[in-house]
Amino acid sequence: MSRPEDTLPPDLHYNDTEARKYTTSSRIQNIQASMTNRALELLALSCPSVILDVGCGSGLSGEILSSIDPSEGGPHVWVGMDISASMLDVALQRDVEGDLMLADIGQGVPFRAGSFDAAISISAIQWLCNAESSEVSSAGRLSRFFNGLYASLKRGGRAVCQFYPKNEQQRTMISGAAIKAGFGAGILEDDPGTKNSKLYLVLTVGGSADEGTGGDITGVVKGMEGVDVLDARKKHREKGRRDIKKGSKAWILSKKEQMERKGKVVKNSSKYTGRKRHITF
Repeated sequence: MSRPEDTLPPDLHYNDTEARKYTTSSRIQNIQASMTNRALELLALSCPSVILDVGCGSGLSGEILSSIDPSEGGPHVWVGMDISASMLDVALQRDVEGDLMLADIGQGVPFRAGSFDAAISISAIQWLCNAESSEVSSAGRLSRFFNGLYASLKRGGRAVCQFYPKNEQQRTMISGAAIKAGFGAGILEDDPGTKNSKLYLVLTVGGSADEGTGGDITGVVKGMEGVDVLDARKKHREKGRRDIKKGSKAWILSKKEQMERKGKVVKNSSKYTGRKRHITF
């Protein structure tokens, strides 16, 4: 059976007919609600927050964000972005409470740095692995998305992306792009080995693995005895810091990358970046 993302780009696949069919299906509504509630559980928000819904579609997940009981940390304010005009049109007809934006996440996340407390995405980011032409690469689309998402979240913010990778290569490509953008990342799999298996990519901005969680990004092993979480990234980062001399070209480029991820305007690098100037008389 072919996957939707293998047939057409999402803005063409989800036309008016498919958008209505998707939204009115009770089966899809139940699955979407279950995955959204699981994502919220992993976000672990303790108070009303501003949330970005990536690939919001017709607002099925957004409705849940708006209806969270105050005793459970809600309700939340949300902004949704999606590439399908038909899906967003259905969301407008349903009078959802969130703000909506027509945008291609493969071109980035066009919000001011630190705009959101958290982000969720249900069944959307696997579409980024399908390049629509030879001029557009999957790696480039993933990089633009995760770099933009990282910048749009506040420090200490968290994102949970439920996705359906086609194979192990796509799973590694997606998680690798998130880590390269600066996120602390962990993958949680519910019901592994079954047809109901669901993957959740749990992302954190700054700190998490180094600030008392022992590298358990997903929070799943918290409280379990005899379980250790190995974070190879931390060891690699510490080794890298020792190897890079402060003020060197590598150090300057590293600092520039950090500033870009935070949404700062950074001057372009050149062959003169980091070059020492000789004193002349």
